[in-house]
Amino acid sequence: MTEAQAHRIIVPRRGGPEVLEWVAMDMPEPGPDEVRVRVEAAGVSAYDVMLRGHWFPGLPSLPYTLGEDIVGTVDRVGARVMDLQVGQRVGGWTFGDAGGYAEYLCRPADDLVPVPDGLDPATACALIVNYLTASLALRQTLKISEGERLLVQRAAGGLGSALLQLSRDAGLQTFGCDATSKQTQIRADGASPIDYQSEFVVARTRALTGGGADVVIDLVGGARQLVRSWRCLRSDGRLLMLGMAGTLKSGTWIILPSLLLLGLFSVWPGGRRIAKGPGMEDYPRAHLDWYRNTLSELFHKVLAGQLHPHIAHKLALRDAAEAHAMLERGAVAGKIVLITGDSAAAQ
Repeated sequence: MTEAQAHRIIVPRRGGPEVLEWVAMDMPEPGPDEVRVRVEAAGVSAYDVMLRGHWFPGLPSLPYTLGEDIVGTVDRVGARVMDLQVGQRVGGWTFGDAGGYAEYLCRPADDLVPVPDGLDPATACALIVNYLTASLALRQTLKISEGERLLVQRAAGGLGSALLQLSRDAGLQTFGCDATSKQTQIRADGASPIDYQSEFVVARTRALTGGGADVVIDLVGGARQLVRSWRCLRSDGRLLMLGMAGTLKSGTWIILPSLLLLGLFSVWPGGRRIAKGPGMEDYPRAHLDWYRNTLSELFHKVLAGQLHPHIAHKLALRDAAEAHAMLERGAVAGKIVLITGDSAAAQ
């Protein structure tokens, strides 16, 4: 790599993991209110996999670069940037702009939060989107209360783990449903595990919770799965669909039935209801103080040993296709992080 060039991963066309390409690019230059970040760690998510393989309205034109959460070192600052300096480690979400699978990335300075000394870049990266999403869902959307019983469906993924840990720290009774191989991690996150491969999920949930959960967060989607989650609720419980991981195996055809079923549930007679509230697509940008303060607090909670993000794998940035293939196989517990530079060479 020369002074004037860097590399990134691009999606040149829709398809499987093999379509991802490692390409050279001109070194980006920051605008007046931006900084250029030398990326050290970039998160991989089911959302990335879904975008790579399927078309959705509003997606950027091909080719483009995936990646929503990054941690790295400030390499250059724009003329009007006062609060960040060259050499400072920062992390942040790209606010839906993607672009994180790159060696260098320019972002608005206000979107980046200082990473405390002593916090590993990959660990910090594993926090960003998952724990911000979990915090927003639990506090602003669900308005959880101490002592409530919470069930998370697909509890061993990066977001599921974040939900369990933050709920446990808020004083909830937590239960996590996932595969047999992931029960140990669910216990480590302070939850009672439910094994969908060997147990009847509805009956087991009702037995463990004494009649049903107060809150079910479904990260899977699909009509059959949502009916199961609805039945796991007690008579006055609330359901939040917070993901569509089911598209990894079943495809995007499950999206429309899921949305139609949620609409039906929202008018279903009785006390159970669909939780509605702000989402990550617009809330952080409209509440930048919340975003920055919450992310900074999360960073410091990891240093204090209060939170423990699970990193499933660290892979070199150029091996993004392998990371996507792992997620599609469904064997991942925790977050996959792509790393660059010396850290990648040491793996």
